[in-house]
Amino acid sequence: MAMELSDANLQTLTEYLKKTLDPDPAIRRPAEKFLESVEGNQNYPLLLLTLLEKSQDNVIKVCASVTFKNYIKRNWRVVEDEPNKICEADRVAIKANIVHLMLSSPEQIQKQLSDAISIIGREDFPQKWPDLLTEMVNRFQSGDFHVINGVLRTAHSLFKRYRHEFKSNELWTEIKLVLDAFALPLTNLFKATIELCSTHANDASALRILFSSLILISKLFYSLNFQDLPEFFEDNMETWMNNFHTLLTLDNKLLQTDDEEEAGLLELLKSQICDNAALYAQKYDEEFQRYLPRFVTAIWNLLVTTGQEVKYDLLVSNAIQFLASVCERPHYKNLFEDQNTLTSICEKVIVPNMEFRAADEEAFEDNSEEYIRRDLEGSDIDTRRRAACDLVRGLCKFFEGPVTGIFSGYVNSMLQEYAKNPSVNWKHKDAAIYLVTSLASKAQTQKHGITQANELVNLTEFFVNHILPDLKSANVNEFPVLKADGIKYIMIFRNQVPKEHLLVSIPLLINHLQAESIVVHTYAAHALERLFTMRGPNNTTLFTASEIAPFVEILLTNLFKALTLPGSSENEYIMKAIMRSFSLLQEAIIPYIPTLITQLTQKLLAVSKNPSKPHFNHYMFEAICLSIRITCKANPAAVVNFEEALFLVFTEILQNDVQEFIPYVFQVMSLLLETHKNDIPSSYMALFPHLLQPVLWERTGNIPALVRLLQAFLERGSNTIASAAADKIPGLLGVFQKLIASKANDHQGFYLLNSIIEHMPPESVDQYRKQIFILLFQRLQNSKTTKFIKSFLVFINLYCIKYGALALQEIFDGIQPKMFGMVLEKIIIPEIQKVSGNVEKKICAVGITKLLTECPPMMDTEYTKLWTPLLQSLIGLFELPEDDTIPDEEHFIDIEDTPGYQTAFSQLAFAGKKEHDPVGQMVNNPKIHLAQSLHKLSTACPGRVPSMVSTSLNAEALQYLQGYLQAASVTLL
Repeated sequence: MAMELSDANLQTLTEYLKKTLDPDPAIRRPAEKFLESVEGNQNYPLLLLTLLEKSQDNVIKVCASVTFKNYIKRNWRVVEDEPNKICEADRVAIKANIVHLMLSSPEQIQKQLSDAISIIGREDFPQKWPDLLTEMVNRFQSGDFHVINGVLRTAHSLFKRYRHEFKSNELWTEIKLVLDAFALPLTNLFKATIELCSTHANDASALRILFSSLILISKLFYSLNFQDLPEFFEDNMETWMNNFHTLLTLDNKLLQTDDEEEAGLLELLKSQICDNAALYAQKYDEEFQRYLPRFVTAIWNLLVTTGQEVKYDLLVSNAIQFLASVCERPHYKNLFEDQNTLTSICEKVIVPNMEFRAADEEAFEDNSEEYIRRDLEGSDIDTRRRAACDLVRGLCKFFEGPVTGIFSGYVNSMLQEYAKNPSVNWKHKDAAIYLVTSLASKAQTQKHGITQANELVNLTEFFVNHILPDLKSANVNEFPVLKADGIKYIMIFRNQVPKEHLLVSIPLLINHLQAESIVVHTYAAHALERLFTMRGPNNTTLFTASEIAPFVEILLTNLFKALTLPGSSENEYIMKAIMRSFSLLQEAIIPYIPTLITQLTQKLLAVSKNPSKPHFNHYMFEAICLSIRITCKANPAAVVNFEEALFLVFTEILQNDVQEFIPYVFQVMSLLLETHKNDIPSSYMALFPHLLQPVLWERTGNIPALVRLLQAFLERGSNTIASAAADKIPGLLGVFQKLIASKANDHQGFYLLNSIIEHMPPESVDQYRKQIFILLFQRLQNSKTTKFIKSFLVFINLYCIKYGALALQEIFDGIQPKMFGMVLEKIIIPEIQKVSGNVEKKICAVGITKLLTECPPMMDTEYTKLWTPLLQSLIGLFELPEDDTIPDEEHFIDIEDTPGYQTAFSQLAFAGKKEHDPVGQMVNNPKIHLAQSLHKLSTACPGRVPSMVSTSLNAEALQYLQGYLQAASVTLL
């Protein structure tokens, strides 16, 4: 449906955009919902673009540009099996107008549109948007730097993905196309801009614009040179490197800023040039060799003369990273060999940049979330400390002995300074711990901490003498930075410090969960969680539940108390530690569950009002699942108490449509329902009709959880559904029909169908059976993927086990004469090898055995010629390796691989479903079952089976078959 490009519609859109900025959710939410409901209409994006161009109100212009960018982000990509959300006419119009619009808009809007162009470009460039590059390059001639910078900014967001894409011919073709069109104009623009800088050397506002261009040009240089050294840049290296070198050494008073925090243009440009030089030094060292000494000198001088202010952080860390990348290349070893050089690097570059500055202290206290992210998760790539650490590691590659020697002196003198007056000199100790850490760690992973350590540093001794005393002090709030350092030390060196020392630290860490400092109690939670996941001998956890048992009560109390500390009400590290403690302690937590589940439910209710921390929420649901599993394993009847505690909150989440939580709620409900042994409680039956509403199935993130919940309903309550909700069966099959039509979700459709066949009373499904098969055949004709075939084979064999071999043959031949033979010949016999998974293979083996031995038409009609090939394929299923060849195209269909929190299905590990075997005890060993069934068949018609087997089964298969018969102690008559 189309919306007209009319003034009335522009007015309506303006009103709603205004409301989306309202702080009151009662006004904001409906407006957002309205925009969401109309965004599928034709012309909607063009209305937004008209507004951002023509509206008189600046706020509306910006709001329209952000809304437009988010609309593009959500809808531009065409996903297989899903409707195309933007009509072709709109796509063409957007691409025709957006570059011009972006270049003529003010900077704030230009940025949004530039992002939108790069999102479109990621999908459409170069094939579906061939003229994008020429349109951009032509604007370089305009001489208007507002326009030029718009082009550069867009090119940067378009090409920066070249920095992390995997090599492929497709990528290389695209880069080559870009280089052919872009490299020369970019180089000319670079030279011209540098000339303009000297012409306008005294005009501050002109310089600001020109330097913004130089920064973007340098970033583009990095992206275009990242994958490989392009011939063009190799030929023009002189131009680029000489100018880069000049810019590195340039200082213009007019560009210096008074701001101590924000990096100025000069700093940003030099930082990027350091990056570009490091790229060449690392990847293209032979070509770059003659320029290198000049850059080392320039960058060294930069480091020695740059101040400690925060605004220089990026520049200093990139400069140090440049030295780090140079010093670990054998080519350049000689530049660093001299002991004096090493000493002066240690003294002038490394030690000063390890210091904990006032700005770090401020972040530690006031911006702890950012501090933790940088320090713990290693996103501190641009901090001076991280860069200094990398330089220490780089130098240790060739000069471990001398470097360790130089630093040991520093460490000792820093610790002595601290000892003289701890309350004044605590920063000295902080730097000493940092130095020891960077010296000792050679290789590190998020998952396991340090995996390789410097032999020259005694980590345990340092731990006992300098770390433990801080953690043992009675006051958990004294010297918070040193406390955090000590806890981090345990975390990093957990594989090097002996277990008995770690065991001593556990009660100390539990104690620090009460610290007021957000960083300290977060680190304590994180350290406990990491210790609890350490592996001991024979793949168990290093710490057993009985070793942690003495601390259970205080551990759980302090973890939940920590969630009430200011700033940590949704602290993901604490929640992850709660989940991990539950998982480690198992039944030891049962006595505390009634209070814990109340606290978890209250937390769930609070965060469901506005879910903002995806990881926190995920671990919270995991903890709820663990509470249920651990308790109900010991006492299944307790499931009722959990339902009482949780259902009120769940109902509220479903009624308020809290999208992020719905898949989680369904998983927890499945877990609860699967715990019931007998019939379904009425509280669940009341929900059943709602689960079939099409709107729930529109969101791909709900599908796996909903299918599992419906399977739980079918397993536990098929009789109730057949008697009390028979009118809902068509709805159930409607869901199956929708899922089966989608390549991405067809396996989910089969999960549902298999549960219907296995659990529903046969008479309740009778009237629908033929229709089910017809739908499956239609899908087979339209698109026959390996995944679909595998699921289809499992289904027809399950059907055969449930309803009998004759019923299967009759339903096929009832759809179309001789169809049963076609399915055997074209699908079962050639494809059965592709079935994977033990339960799936067992179902197929038992089903085929039934077709061979309990289906009279197989013995005396034109189907008989298929009997031996079918037996041969069954022996193949038993004995041959699984056929995992997948035709080329399908490799690219993603099943569960949707990144992004919004739509994705986040699987709860602890809500895990036990693997279900529908054949179960009926058949333990399918090979022996085949032998026994063949024996039984041969007693009914003596002489026929041995002759069919001996005349047309190949020798190898025959030998296997004889083995089965021997194992079952039967013969063929």
